[in-house]
Amino acid sequence: MINQNGKLVLYSGSSGVGKGTILKKLKELDENVWVSVSNTTRGPRIGEIAGVDYNYITREEFEDLIAQDGYLEYAKYCDNYYGTPLAPLNEKLAEGKTVFLEIEIEGALQVMKQYPDILSIFIVPPSFEELERRLRSRATEDAETIEKRLEKAKEEIGCRGRYKYNVINDDLDKAVREVYEIIHRDDE
Repeated sequence: MINQNGKLVLYSGSSGVGKGTILKKLKELDENVWVSVSNTTRGPRIGEIAGVDYNYITREEFEDLIAQDGYLEYAKYCDNYYGTPLAPLNEKLAEGKTVFLEIEIEGALQVMKQYPDILSIFIVPPSFEELERRLRSRATEDAETIEKRLEKAKEEIGCRGRYKYNVINDDLDKAVREVYEIIHRDDE
């Protein structure tokens, strides 16, 4: 069950669209914003920080939380579990925080099914060509991985109509301002 004192925001977009950068700037602008940290059974990657990027837990711990209905949503991907734990989410909502769930489309659709009125924001690239340029310029992945991400992005962008708001990230400051304005509107 979700605590309703704060505001829950479902936040998605394809890889390379600038979701993390927008959230970082938004947190600097609004100290009431808190980003939920997902649990995973996979190990940390180089540079990832436990409790910041993910909460790294064992498969047994993850499955115990499933049995206790301790997740808002979860999925198994490449033989590892990923999920949004309810306890910290409810704690921050009880404090009146604006809680961002930065999750991929599959998890987002699960949450939308449970909570059809949830505030949902999809970050859209200015163009597919610009998204491709951003992914390639990061130089963090090989060409095959980039191609897979681009194919996945086409599918994800096709789901943007399921979200209440779409924000085009063609200008970072403008996109941050738009997200800020969306989360501060009175509930309709």
